[in-house]
Amino acid sequence: MNQAAKEYWDTYWGGQVTPESVSAWQFGEDADYLAQLVMDGMKTATCSGHIFYELENEPLPIIEDYSIILNSNDQPVAIIKTTDVTILPMNQVSEEFAAAEGEGDLSYAYWWNTHETFFRSGLKEFGLEFSEDMLVVCERFKLIDVNEK
Repeated sequence: MNQAAKEYWDTYWGGQVTPESVSAWQFGEDADYLAQLVMDGMKTATCSGHIFYELENEPLPIIEDYSIILNSNDQPVAIIKTTDVTILPMNQVSEEFAAAEGEGDLSYAYWWNTHETFFRSGLKEFGLEFSEDMLVVCERFKLIDVNEK
């Protein structure tokens, strides 16, 4: 976590005992657009390829995790709290979940095409192939705070 994110986190809690589980990160390929969707209340879900957690030795998200959302300049813009985590094959993600991601025209087709392109690119970096039934980590969250700075 960078210094700006730490200061935002500490300021938000105002000296109270802070939850232990917090991370700071950017969304996908267009961090500013996706962060703005979160701040506007349009984006309440996200998903990642399960394999990337393994390859990058990162822990899976869990319910009650807090995250500081960063913009493309690594500045903190919001705090979210994970409310649900489900792991399932990509081709079993529901239309409702796809819409909860808040992107594009909110259609399943948009969601699928965007995520397939993103996953293909990421997998290629590791010499791996995309599969429609690859496991994805579907995470729902609620907006806790928007950084007004």
